[in-house]
Amino acid sequence: MKVHSLAAVLALALAAPLVAAAPATAAAAPDTAAAAPDTSACALAGTTGWTDEGHNTDRTQFLQPLGTKHVLTLFVDFPDAPADGAPQDYFKELAPAADWMRQDSYGRTRLELTQLPRWLRMPQASTSYGFDRGISFEQHELYVRQAVEAAAPYTDFSRYDLVYVVPTKTASAITFSPTYLFDPTAAGITVNGTRIKWAVTFGQDRYHWGPTVADHETGHTFGLPDLYAFTATDYHRYVGGWDLMGNIAGAAPQHLGWERWKLGWIDDRQVACLPTAGKRTVRLNAIERTGGTKIAVLPTGPTTAYVAESRRALGADAKACSTGVLVYRVDTAAQTGEGPVRVVNGNPAAVPPTGCTALDMAAFQPGQSFTDPASGVRIEVRSKGPHDDLVTLSR
Repeated sequence: MKVHSLAAVLALALAAPLVAAAPATAAAAPDTAAAAPDTSACALAGTTGWTDEGHNTDRTQFLQPLGTKHVLTLFVDFPDAPADGAPQDYFKELAPAADWMRQDSYGRTRLELTQLPRWLRMPQASTSYGFDRGISFEQHELYVRQAVEAAAPYTDFSRYDLVYVVPTKTASAITFSPTYLFDPTAAGITVNGTRIKWAVTFGQDRYHWGPTVADHETGHTFGLPDLYAFTATDYHRYVGGWDLMGNIAGAAPQHLGWERWKLGWIDDRQVACLPTAGKRTVRLNAIERTGGTKIAVLPTGPTTAYVAESRRALGADAKACSTGVLVYRVDTAAQTGEGPVRVVNGNPAAVPPTGCTALDMAAFQPGQSFTDPASGVRIEVRSKGPHDDLVTLSR
């Protein structure tokens, strides 16, 4: 089993500076009265058996993203790093993550955060868990086990779907924030008769990324992969700042439309699917707003497709460096950290302003088009409205 970390292979050292994420526009769930089209040919299956962009996520291994997720927050300190401050103050710093998730999901996913308002003393020194060496699955499971066992006399874990473990700020050795995903074939962690399946253990990187590190890591419990690169050349070369699963501090960090569909935040009727030869014109409504068609999907193979969506500088995307039609390639066979989503840069010659990267300028404008000669897929941007884009799809 892997340990999922937003700081894998020293990504923290080169990550972009934090851009505070403004709350997305509050919204209700999309209307579902209209009959849903057949989009099965575009709902590509994953093949990795782990976190990927496929639509066949195993919900016995990954948390169901829809509805209210009850999250218990624990606060831990260590013999070599005693508590600093009140747990309630730490909780206040984390609480905005719940608003971000609710608004990003159009109200379909809610994190109900509950705190155990006391410090729990871990039995080992903070330096003993191996965070400085990347931490193994076994070490991470031990860390989670010791935290929940310390909390066991004070709470009923059967009431919660997910556990957050927050260390004291004095524990500098707890450097990054991996997600614990249980191994269904192993004994795992059981406390007072309840199996602990999913946990996010926060590190000092939380003070760099801000509260939305919780949304990124919770995304892993839903089955989402990392969209940043695990190799140390350009960590954000695949999606830039266009998705929280890539650069948490990105200029437009709301989840891509494809992931919103995978998570059930977008209905089938909001997907324009063109699986065979043909042509159609579609009006894409900005993903930052509710309603309308959200994504256009053109499959190019059993596990690959091109996707187009409309992006605007709204809500958590208020600092977007470009707006218009975002085009990207999805590969549901690609492993986490190996480019399961790759944004197509519609403006490679653009000079990004301060705080933006070249890929942040990727949105296509009216009169521009994208063509993939290998598959015959073509996406043309016809016009741009305040909150939507008109595109013609062909193949």
